[in-house]
Amino acid sequence: MASFSPGLGTSPHGTVPLVQIETERLTTADGVTIIADLAVPSKPRGAVAIAHPHPLYGGDRHSPVVASLFNAAFDSGWAAIRFDFRGSGESGGSHDAGRAERLDLAAALARIARVAVDGPLVAAGYSFGSMVALGLPDPDLAGWLAVAPPLGMSADRPACADDPRPTCILGAAHDQFTSPDETRQLTADWMNTTVQTIDLADHFLAGRLHLVGYLATRFLESLTGD
Repeated sequence: MASFSPGLGTSPHGTVPLVQIETERLTTADGVTIIADLAVPSKPRGAVAIAHPHPLYGGDRHSPVVASLFNAAFDSGWAAIRFDFRGSGESGGSHDAGRAERLDLAAALARIARVAVDGPLVAAGYSFGSMVALGLPDPDLAGWLAVAPPLGMSADRPACADDPRPTCILGAAHDQFTSPDETRQLTADWMNTTVQTIDLADHFLAGRLHLVGYLATRFLESLTGD
């Protein structure tokens, strides 16, 4: 099914393009059906899959931060997909505390990769979704993008930490769950990882969504050599 949504792009001229969205049902490797939205430009420069915040606290694919990333990627010429984790929205299955959710993200990545076969493939996420993304060891990825990852709440070392492919972390200056100093301490020994702090923002990044989109697209562009 197709619908249209106003973009939240980073145009300095303040234009607000329309993003054409296709909504599909995807099947994960363990047979769960999940709902996903795709936005695909005519000549994609790359592809990004975006995972949403914690579903048990109201997170879904329509989260404002997810929407900002989704629209900014499309506005920059990238194919983008956002989806509801198992047990969220219209997706099947049940919540699995970030474990089986990696299969949901893998299914989204496989779907969006089919429309951008010649460009980089990126796993991205916000909050809970960022932790799922960072923990996905997909051999086809060009890199990882994590917005406000609650690193201090997890004892697990994510797959990206020991991988030479680039990881970009966008943290909030006043994050309630993991402070910028703690983020830098926890990622100090990670390979090829950059940490950027978004000033005047807490974990929910209200009022800073355009900056989130701008910094995200700068990371994406770095993967294409632009």
